[in-house]
Amino acid sequence: MPVQVIFLIAPRTHFLDLAGPDQVFSEAIFYKAPFEVRYCSFAPEKAGTASGLQFANLPHYSDIRVEKGDYVFIPGMDLEMIERSLNSHIVDVYHWLPSAYAKGAQLCSVCTGAFLLGAAGLLDGKPCTTHWKYTQRLQQRFPQAKVQENVLYTDRDGIFTSAGIASGVDLALHIVEREMGGYFANKVAREIVVYIRRPGEQSQQSIFLSYRNHIHSGVHAVQDYLTENMHRKNPLSELAALANMSPRNFTRVFKKETGIAVGEYIARLRHERLQELSKNPDLSRAQLAQQLGLKSERQVSRLIR
Repeated sequence: MPVQVIFLIAPRTHFLDLAGPDQVFSEAIFYKAPFEVRYCSFAPEKAGTASGLQFANLPHYSDIRVEKGDYVFIPGMDLEMIERSLNSHIVDVYHWLPSAYAKGAQLCSVCTGAFLLGAAGLLDGKPCTTHWKYTQRLQQRFPQAKVQENVLYTDRDGIFTSAGIASGVDLALHIVEREMGGYFANKVAREIVVYIRRPGEQSQQSIFLSYRNHIHSGVHAVQDYLTENMHRKNPLSELAALANMSPRNFTRVFKKETGIAVGEYIARLRHERLQELSKNPDLSRAQLAQQLGLKSERQVSRLIR
């Protein structure tokens, strides 16, 4: 079954908070990721953006069947609208969100969408963030939450929050990476001309996504080629030819653009690919060596150590 990505669209939603993550998942689907994007609202007759764009024929959130592993995205919206809903006795979304979470759905907010999660009691004891203008207000409104300053997004126990607008794209790419792997997420990021960023507290980074915060097309081409051709011998002369450079110039430019020497980059690629392949107990050391472009089992053993 595909993983549902459900966008809860409120009245006066911030359009880019919705459109950015939506485009990420649409591109992932284009590349055959098993996602299904759906849309709903808690006020279907009023659902629209803060700039005046209206949405028609949206189902009520109660008509959406949420399954374990699905993602519910709450784009940001005007805080006045949130305050009105907080004081309303007819909005049951604050019961629906915890119910979906209890079923195993993962809840994601963009910008001020975090206030809905807070009102539903889902931020207590969890790190979270929102737009920099509203972090103090979020902390004051929900004192049990652990509001983080100066981060793009947070991820804890199936609750994701992001700072808003562009960081909603970062959060969506982070989720694509969790579901499909680093290289797949990088393909999606390049398709939408976005280079993946990481929040400060995230220490572990995939080599497939690291060292790519540059715009040199030749170096990107070599990085893509290496990721897809780890099983081959990749002499420097051939890599340089891919980038349309001499070996000497390619070596210089690669380090200048990525901050790491090409040999070290290949070694790190092999190490991370080995970690993935080692999860399959049926692969022998000889098979691992073949898939990593190594000459012997001894080299695999050395790489493991």
